[in-house]
Amino acid sequence: MDFARRDIILSAAALALSSAACGAGRPDRKLGYAIVGLGSYGLDVIIPQFANCTHSRLAAVVSGDPVKAKRVAAEHGLPASAVYSYANFDSIRNNPDVDIVYVCLPNALHAEYTIRAAKAGKHVMCEKPMAVSVAECEAMIAACKTANRKLMIGYRCHFEAYNLEAMRLAHTGAAGKIRYVRSEHGFVQGDPSKWRLKRALSGGGSLMDMGIYSLQAARYMTGEEPIAVTARESTDRRDPRFTEVEDMIDWTLEFPSGAIAGCQSMYSANQNHILLMGDAGRIELEPATRYDGNHMWVGKDGRERAVTPPPGPGKTQFAGQLDHLVDCVRTGREPIVSGEEGLRDMRIVEAIYRSAREGRTIRLDGRA
Repeated sequence: MDFARRDIILSAAALALSSAACGAGRPDRKLGYAIVGLGSYGLDVIIPQFANCTHSRLAAVVSGDPVKAKRVAAEHGLPASAVYSYANFDSIRNNPDVDIVYVCLPNALHAEYTIRAAKAGKHVMCEKPMAVSVAECEAMIAACKTANRKLMIGYRCHFEAYNLEAMRLAHTGAAGKIRYVRSEHGFVQGDPSKWRLKRALSGGGSLMDMGIYSLQAARYMTGEEPIAVTARESTDRRDPRFTEVEDMIDWTLEFPSGAIAGCQSMYSANQNHILLMGDAGRIELEPATRYDGNHMWVGKDGRERAVTPPPGPGKTQFAGQLDHLVDCVRTGREPIVSGEEGLRDMRIVEAIYRSAREGRTIRLDGRA
């Protein structure tokens, strides 16, 4: 399907309906989310988080499994009219209870359902990675801009207390001048039938999953955009899990300040680690980006101390993320992790793959 800046003409009625639904004049009204995709993340992680939200609620579910969809709707007190299939998804434009669509589908479907949601007059939260190509990311941004809808990417770590405190410490010079960041994320992917191991659905292997955490950490810990990347891949193609996608990929990012980031993603080992080294100390998180149970410590002059961060913006990182988009819808400001942030990641991801494929450094700053 070609997503490149195709016609996205919203009817005046759909726009008016969605504007009314956002409840700008009713600050007491929780805005309604439609969860698209009832896989393990949408069903077991996101939906339970509405109990922790202050301004968000579950308003609809979208699934290719009608039995599951009806069961989930009933469990959460939703009417039959709040259950959608992928075939009738576009009719969600007629549901004033739905203000925001949260796309929790395989990567290759992110662009299609983001664009369809925008055409239906709904704001969009889209899981990471934003899409499977730069072209798709650009089409998603264009669709939401044309529809005057907000687009936010599900970078939950920007709402997680330990990561927020690590960013604050790094950016206020707690470790001195930043010289090096190490970020490694991976787990053992055991089932060859999983969609994440099918290129048509995932767009790639560990880089398009755990690699997003490594890449994001390098960027938000340094506060800089990389100017060059050098990557290499290590995959045993005899392993039935990796006939279509990569296992381990390792890349080095160079930043304008002279800082270097060494990053890794993998589907054959467990790791969850961020380390920042400065000329006056270090900041380390391990585990760094889990749903809960993260830890952090700082070191200086050979001494370490554990850090307990202040609370994040929500009861949980997920609740903070969900409510942040509601706040942006109400106030008109841009999400801190907008579609443009997802696009920046995807441009680097494409360069990482190209570097590994061609065996050379790829410039990201336009220089030859």
